[in-house]
Amino acid sequence: MQQIKQENGGVLVTIAVIVFLVCLILIAGSFFYGAKTIYEVLGENKELKQAISNLTEEKQIGYAKVIAQETKEKLLTDQIFTRLLFVETDRHDPGKIILQREYEIEGDIVHFDCLVVKFGSQIVMDGKERSLYLWRRVYGEEMKPREGFPVEISGTTPERYKDLTEKLKMKVRNLFWTEIWDLANDPRKLAKLGVKAIDGQVTYKKLKPGLIYVFKIDNKGGLVTEVVPDI
Repeated sequence: MQQIKQENGGVLVTIAVIVFLVCLILIAGSFFYGAKTIYEVLGENKELKQAISNLTEEKQIGYAKVIAQETKEKLLTDQIFTRLLFVETDRHDPGKIILQREYEIEGDIVHFDCLVVKFGSQIVMDGKERSLYLWRRVYGEEMKPREGFPVEISGTTPERYKDLTEKLKMKVRNLFWTEIWDLANDPRKLAKLGVKAIDGQVTYKKLKPGLIYVFKIDNKGGLVTEVVPDI
């Protein structure tokens, strides 16, 4: 009987040791993965590379139109104020709205600021360059760019690209978007990996009621505005 107890005790100890080692491996693996840098993730993560390779060419990324324009008194002078609707459209269906915001801007000249991020052949599986277009802010002539109204929240997954990275692990997804947004502050931060940012892609127009200002991408990947009647 004592021998059986000893054997059972030995089995329990063995099981406890195995469980402990498995937990230790999982914790160590989690710590190691969490400590990975964006350089390692972009270089090694096949799912992320596939997601970037799935980017398709874009022709239209949004539009804006005037809701109202009125004159208000400011510092004893009359000043025009423009209330506008900004719309971000779907990557696959330009007719589908995925995000819209309203802003009131002093004046009638409005600037629309977009961060363009290009991925080179080092990351893209088929060797063809891909691009992301991230709306940053909207501001008027009387404002400094840094005082502009935000469109997307820096550091988070943009609405237009949610489907692109939704299958990635949360840590990878969060790290990727945090670092991509940070390229606005340091455009050449990831240049060694073939990732470069073109900051300050700004288009501006004098806005008038009855018109729609459509934001399109030209053949060189630049941001342009096409003006069409609001039918």
